[in-house]
Amino acid sequence: MQNILDPAILFFVFGVLAGTVKSNLEIPPAISRFLSLYLLMALGLKGGFALSHSGLTAYVGLSLAAAVALAITIPVVGYCVLRRFVSDFDAAAVAATYGSVSAVTFVTAVQNLESQHVAYGGHMAAAMALMESPAIIMAVVFANALRRKAAPAVVALGGGVAALGTQPAKAGIPLGKILHESFTDGAQLLLLGAMAVGLITGDAGKAAMQPFSGDLFKGMLSFFLLDMGLMAARNLPQIKGKSPALIAYAVLGPLVHASLALGLAYLLNLPVGDGTLLMVLAASASYIAVPAVLRYALPEANPSLYFGLSLGVTFPLNILFGIPVYAALAQAVLT
Repeated sequence: MQNILDPAILFFVFGVLAGTVKSNLEIPPAISRFLSLYLLMALGLKGGFALSHSGLTAYVGLSLAAAVALAITIPVVGYCVLRRFVSDFDAAAVAATYGSVSAVTFVTAVQNLESQHVAYGGHMAAAMALMESPAIIMAVVFANALRRKAAPAVVALGGGVAALGTQPAKAGIPLGKILHESFTDGAQLLLLGAMAVGLITGDAGKAAMQPFSGDLFKGMLSFFLLDMGLMAARNLPQIKGKSPALIAYAVLGPLVHASLALGLAYLLNLPVGDGTLLMVLAASASYIAVPAVLRYALPEANPSLYFGLSLGVTFPLNILFGIPVYAALAQAVLT
């Protein structure tokens, strides 16, 4: 209940209600983009300032390795499960969406921890950046393999050849191009660059940037969650008529992914704050970066499927209910 009564969460609920009644309230795309970049820059600075105190230790490296392991495991398992209910290309796209992360869900979780005075490591912002790309890479690998499998067989007939099949397969998307786009994405670079600035400047930089990265943060997050609420409400119709198995995956999949992260956090003896954020990252689904890449990399997949499920179902559930549940579970298991 305390999470629901948080002003930022209430603005998200208000946005959902405004979108549901088809209000003309909207945030201009340029403003929404600015808010997104602000939150990533502020988060990167917070992480960098924290890292300037803790340093780049073996524990930090182990935590980042755990995050990457989850980012590889979740899309592979998701693809194997989802292909039983949808086409292979749709399965790869949805698995990639749920294997990647939501920066806004992570930022909201960070704000929740700070309001509860629960400490967390600044390196978890770097974990978020590292977890975004593996799922995209896995989806491209799956898609290229599917295209090769669908290529028409060729048999020799005397002096010529004949193709068995009428539809030639589309050419595979070059993995190098996807890798370049993934690792040079502006949002990720801003996050990592801000972390570097915070790490270098330390306490002096934290004091200088406090009005920007501290005082304004809550208000900017509230404004952005209002926009996310509007978007979530307007994407709900996209999931009408979808398979009940897909809706179940959008609801239960994040819980399973968070449970995997909790088990890993327990084995690695992570503190409550870091364990909570690892669970949030594992449970979240991308609705910006991955869908944008998939439209180019997997044109055979249905965008309304992976975008509608992540933004219309999983994102609201995580924001309203998931984050406090993950925090409570981490508190119970990791203390």
